[in-house]
Amino acid sequence: MTFDPRTFRTTLGQFCTGITIVTTVDGDDPVGFACQSFAALSLEPPLVLFCPTKGSRSWSAIEKSGRFAVNVLGEDQQDTCARFGSREPDKFAGVHWSPSELGSPILSGSLAHVDCTVETVHDGGDHFIVVGRVHSLGEVRGERPLLFYRGQYSGIEPDKTVPAPWRNDLEAFLTAASSDTWL
Repeated sequence: MTFDPRTFRTTLGQFCTGITIVTTVDGDDPVGFACQSFAALSLEPPLVLFCPTKGSRSWSAIEKSGRFAVNVLGEDQQDTCARFGSREPDKFAGVHWSPSELGSPILSGSLAHVDCTVETVHDGGDHFIVVGRVHSLGEVRGERPLLFYRGQYSGIEPDKTVPAPWRNDLEAFLTAASSDTWL
């Protein structure tokens, strides 16, 4: 390796990510952590992935329960992100939430949520790569997302975005996937 971890982190910080809170319950207690390493993986079957650190107490609870919810944060949820990214012992103190269909905490004010069960877990260096099977989706709020870029919170103005040139192909795929002819 010809670079140090700080250089590696700075380089990867050039890639803007959304911020999520991954949650579950440990017995009766809600647990969760702030997570940037979340991604859609597959439409059929519906799969997502996230990457917790191997020493994460929240991951331990998720592994034990076998289920989790991913809460997509809005730009107005910076305080929530900071709380769940800290070592605060009770990250849910003062945070309003309700249980998902599978029982995982859904944070009030999230832009969207994805309710999942753990499908597979793979080694990923100092993290695990967790693949989750999506069981249900929450309502989508049309607010601005909370983003992380170059070590800082950021946002994006939806009215100033430019549609991706391949969007029409994706829409055609999704339409075909939902039609009877696809099945």
